Amino acid sequence: MKRNLPGSALLAPWLLWNELAVKTAELMFASAQVIAHRTGRMAMAGAAPNARDRREFALMGREKIEAGAKSARAIAAQMMTLREPVGAQAFRDIQRGTAALTALAASRTPAQVIARQAALASALRRSAGSMAGATKSATRLAQRGLKPIHAKATANAKRLRKR
Repeated sequence: MKRNLPGSALLAPWLLWNELAVKTAELMFASAQVIAHRTGRMAMAGAAPNARDRREFALMGREKIEAGAKSARAIAAQMMTLREPVGAQAFRDIQRGTAALTALAASRTPAQVIARQAALASALRRSAGSMAGATKSATRLAQRGLKPIHAKATANAKRLRKR
């Protein structure tokens, strides 16, 4: 789902990372609840679990494999949407910035200094924008990978709370 995030393009990565942190915290809390519930059930069941316990214990392994596979598919699908390698973009940004800085250092007149400072500022602004885009891409990749695992853990926590 596409969202228009408020604020500048440089603030958007922070908002995405914040959202990822919240989802990760939710996952950790739900996982702790599920682990505590299931560990307690295992302790109570002992060596002879009943049919309901056996179903729950078998579900534990299956759901981890399913959530892991969904996560891997989501990450692979998200990686296919990346337009170009981040490293290549960073290299171009470094080249642009270095060329602008070198030109500024070679300035001979005040007019050249002013024009080349503006060119350097522009190159740095473009670099910051492209790195913000790279950060957004990395965050979205992490969010897509976390989503199936988060969904399974929170659903389990909710289901097991009712028992």
